[in-house]
Amino acid sequence: MDLYLFDYDKTLYAYDSRKRLPAQSQLSGVSQYHLASTWWVPGYERRAESGEWPTAAEYLDKFAEVTGARLTIAQWAEARQAASTPNAGVVDALRRAKTLGTVSLLSNNPSPFLETLPTVAPDVAELLDGNVLVSFLLKVRKPAVEAFQLALAHYGVNAENAFFVDDSAENVEGARAVGITAHHFSGEYDESVASLNRAIDAFAGRQR
Repeated sequence: MDLYLFDYDKTLYAYDSRKRLPAQSQLSGVSQYHLASTWWVPGYERRAESGEWPTAAEYLDKFAEVTGARLTIAQWAEARQAASTPNAGVVDALRRAKTLGTVSLLSNNPSPFLETLPTVAPDVAELLDGNVLVSFLLKVRKPAVEAFQLALAHYGVNAENAFFVDDSAENVEGARAVGITAHHFSGEYDESVASLNRAIDAFAGRQR
């Protein structure tokens, strides 16, 4: 069985934090500056992505404690959606990869992401059939090799039978370090989707 692992932010979906903070500010009544300086700058989001608050309720409680901004899970999703736009060509590549093997998400994100994915990205959620690996579940973030080793173990797949795509060159190198075929996606160029599809074709057609 071949395994196709797709990153989410800036790969399947474009992501712009400059739209997320204004949305959270408007929904909570707390300034963008305060949200950024109390939550993101001190590293709370990275801690959440590493599994420190493993449920959406715990995350939102901690977010309110630290920032003074009380968000519901629906509001969290609304702000996330405001910052996210589908990369249609990459979603199509995910759809095609599904005909070639097992597809899964492998994303650095906190616990509310998993609960809200069907709302924020229904097209992706439908294609994945529940195959969603998020760093808060793994307790480790990409590019750590442990994240990729855990993904392989979860699906019972050897590294040589796994393909991974991510916008981060550092994450791509982390995957390659364990023997996964990895492709660096750069959405800055029109040719990037075509390059991804060629990489998938080369992997699917490799000699065994």
